[in-house]
Amino acid sequence: MWKNRNVWILLIGEFIAGIGLWTGIIGNLEFMQMHVPSDFMKSLILFTGLLAGVIVGPLAGRVIDSSNKKKVLIYSGFGRMISVLFMFLAIHYESIWWMVCFMIAIQLSAAFYFPTIQALVPIVVAEKDLLQMNGAHMNVTTISRIIGTALAGAMLVVISLYSLYLASFIAYGLLLLSTFWLKVDEENTESDKNKKNKKAASFKEVVPILKGTPIAMTALILTVIPMLFLGGFNLMVIEISELQNDSTIKGLIYTAEGISFMLGAFLVKRVTEKFNPVTLMFIFTTLVAFTQLSLYFADSKLLSLISFGVFGFALGFFFPIASTIFQTKIPKEFHGRFFSFRNMLDRVMFQVVLLATGLFLDTIGFHYMVLVFGTLSLGLIAYFSIKHSKSVVSEPRLKEQQL
Repeated sequence: MWKNRNVWILLIGEFIAGIGLWTGIIGNLEFMQMHVPSDFMKSLILFTGLLAGVIVGPLAGRVIDSSNKKKVLIYSGFGRMISVLFMFLAIHYESIWWMVCFMIAIQLSAAFYFPTIQALVPIVVAEKDLLQMNGAHMNVTTISRIIGTALAGAMLVVISLYSLYLASFIAYGLLLLSTFWLKVDEENTESDKNKKNKKAASFKEVVPILKGTPIAMTALILTVIPMLFLGGFNLMVIEISELQNDSTIKGLIYTAEGISFMLGAFLVKRVTEKFNPVTLMFIFTTLVAFTQLSLYFADSKLLSLISFGVFGFALGFFFPIASTIFQTKIPKEFHGRFFSFRNMLDRVMFQVVLLATGLFLDTIGFHYMVLVFGTLSLGLIAYFSIKHSKSVVSEPRLKEQQL
């Protein structure tokens, strides 16, 4: 696999894209911190971009499946570079509206780019190497996030916001250049019958499968708990930066969370060999809930970094375990529809939490908000752990009755 030039182009491209994306995100937070006093308005601005990505999602899927994927990457790369031009205008005119245009444009480009990358991986990599490639892809994404946020936080101390976006623009240009080097032979092996089946496939068919698979339903609902943290992550980072009156803490938080996530993802395979994965899922969601509560003490730089570090470590375990449950408990013939359903659910949940975070920050404040989210998380964990325990106890009895 490592002798395949396309693999290196995709991974290097993902690394460059991540650097540009996360330096841009830090720049967005800094710009909003200077020009948007309301936390709820900040969440609305972030929500606008995410909503644009959700709306265009079905169209992006059809275009990716019916077009040359390399061309889709090239066009989305051009779109990403154009989006940064909107941010240059926002900085020059100190205009929030130009920033909104930037958020929409960058999310529209991402809606085409990232699914295309995921669709290309099985084409450029042999089936036996898919797991290794996906693991490498996740690590590259995390490393780029760590370096991008740390670099952006350091750069903002010594250079202007304009220069930060210029660096992001150059990174996106290099990414576009690397895309031209891809050599992919796409073969259309899909029959008309399969295409008709894809068109007929409905998300409604996923619901009975979930109802018949309580563990998968529990894992899906428990995903809400990290989303209560992730949905308002950027807004919380801004708030912590203001509480501590320190702009560099933003980069440090992303770095601590990212490194801890990688450590958790590295250890998860070894730990799951010794312990029950479902039990671990409950343990680490409980850990996430306690990190939410611990942010009540976010005025302290050390404690806030520890909280985000523990959160990242817990996520490094939770997401692989949840994904494994979905892959093993949901029938393979429903995987496409289920994971599409999950992606839409995650995006909608992310937006709801984003708006709720902004509203709570404006009304009850940061400290009470993290207490509300933490308490809600613990309540959900308690309810579904009891429900799961009952289902485990009832399964042997049900089998005995059937015998």
